[in-house]
Amino acid sequence: MPPRTYEVTFTGQADRTLRAQFDDCKVSLGPDTTTLRAELADHAAFSGLVQRMAGLGLEIIHLRLVTPVPSAAAAGSGYGQDAQGQ
Repeated sequence: MPPRTYEVTFTGQADRTLRAQFDDCKVSLGPDTTTLRAELADHAAFSGLVQRMAGLGLEIIHLRLVTPVPSAAAAGSGYGQDAQGQ
């Protein structure tokens, strides 16, 4: 199974110290949120990221699997949608 890219958003803006805890992720700051984007090898790696966040007391508000651009064969198969079908 190829690596997958995930986005995980939590409440609050991560300061420099907290961002350093996730130097293996791309960190984006929103008005009242922080989003981590990470390419992870498997489900165990994803679980590890979520557990790290929980261990730091972060309130996760959104999880998203970022899907690749669909090939012509997969067109119409539902690729490119998040958990809410968007």
